[in-house]
Amino acid sequence: MIVLGLILLLIGWLTGLTWLWTIGIILVVIGAVLWILGSTGRAVGGRRRWY
Repeated sequence: MIVLGLILLLIGWLTGLTWLWTIGIILVVIGAVLWILGSTGRAVGGRRRWY
């Protein structure tokens, strides 16, 4: 999710499309929050493991 957000940020910056920039920022923030929660051992979405 973080990588997809970074890709959308880059595409939005290069093309000047602000809605891609906004979606990219949202995806990066959500991905970072999920990553931090997962790395601390908290259950995300009722699951402790992704597999």
